[in-house]
Amino acid sequence: MAETEALKTIAVVGFTSRASRAGYYVPAYLQTQGYRIIPVNPNLEEGLGEKAYASLTEIPEPVDLVLLFQRSPQIPPFVDQAIEIWAKAIWMQLGIFNLDAAKTAIAAGLDVVMDACMLAEHKRWRSNRKFTR
Repeated sequence: MAETEALKTIAVVGFTSRASRAGYYVPAYLQTQGYRIIPVNPNLEEGLGEKAYASLTEIPEPVDLVLLFQRSPQIPPFVDQAIEIWAKAIWMQLGIFNLDAAKTAIAAGLDVVMDACMLAEHKRWRSNRKFTR
């Protein structure tokens, strides 16, 4: 996967304003760790102090990683949009898995993670990093 520290701008598809849901607290945690979070949800105007967009293709700046909080069958159109905006990677949150979409993303040169919690993996990465320096 691309160097984690090089992935600074994360578009969150399925971002929610409900603090008890992973679509909120995972990106909120990532924001506290220095990542720029761009909410993608057609029903919101903003999230975490950032303007929200209805789709990935409406975001007017480069996106490094697309974090997906959508049901597995709904993933392919978002992968297509991620390819269109030249994202570097796709991350399907814990419980989300779409092999066909992953193959499409990989064929387009994107890195792919499926069925993994970005919050948990980031904490593990940070913990392991302390011991490798």
